[in-house]
Amino acid sequence: MMDALRDIFTGVLTFRIPEIRIQDIIDILIVAWLIYRVMMWIKSTRAWSLSKGVVFVLVTFLLSNYFGFYTLTWLITNGASAGIIALIVLFQPEIRRALEDIGKNKLLPVITLTGDDDDADDITSQITDAVFDMAKVKTGAIILIERKVGLGDHEKTGIKIDALFSEQLLKNIFEDKTPLHDGAVIIKGRRIAAAACILPLTQSEIGHDLGTRHRAAVGASEVSDADIIVVSEETGAVSLARQGRLYRRQSKEQILKLLERPKHEKKKVFWKGWQGIEKDK
Repeated sequence: MMDALRDIFTGVLTFRIPEIRIQDIIDILIVAWLIYRVMMWIKSTRAWSLSKGVVFVLVTFLLSNYFGFYTLTWLITNGASAGIIALIVLFQPEIRRALEDIGKNKLLPVITLTGDDDDADDITSQITDAVFDMAKVKTGAIILIERKVGLGDHEKTGIKIDALFSEQLLKNIFEDKTPLHDGAVIIKGRRIAAAACILPLTQSEIGHDLGTRHRAAVGASEVSDADIIVVSEETGAVSLARQGRLYRRQSKEQILKLLERPKHEKKKVFWKGWQGIEKDK
């Protein structure tokens, strides 16, 4: 007994804390940041419900293995490989959005300026004015405002415009019976990039009273970070789609607030990095 205590005491006295390098600290910080980003991404998507299901399956597997439930353990073990493939197929939009989020995060500050605060605010105001002018006469419209993720794929489905933005031009595009009125308009910076663009329809349930325009707006918002404004041809109501959510029947003030960018973003690339509030009416 005394020999064992002596060995333990000697081991405590001779124990040395491993040398910590600066690389180890950086390594820990990077891993902590990655875990935080993954958790925040999971919490903001359908993957949050998925994660709870995965935890339940893992707990069930550990308990079945501990108590010797061999059949249940075998089922979970052999079903895991097929389950992973099924989850990748089911959650493809979320996985794509996560990769886009990784791609658009900037580690270095953007120092190139292509516009100023007054220009950005002025164009935001002009878009809103044009939208509510169309809403008064129930002119249907769908407008994509590009943020950090490029909309090149959607642009290719329409007709290239590449014209300096103006309220009159935007309203004329959506005028009934004109060649370009049927489809979406894409706005990039201070220019109207394309018109008559075709957008993917969402598979989510958004309400039976909403038509193809609203389904297309939500569908496009699921695969990009664009702000998408929709004017209903039936009611004249103005809605905004963002990140798979639809903010219905917004007032002019609410649309302006949703499109408002934070001050720290206004000093970066013009019209990029809009940050809206999440206020569902």
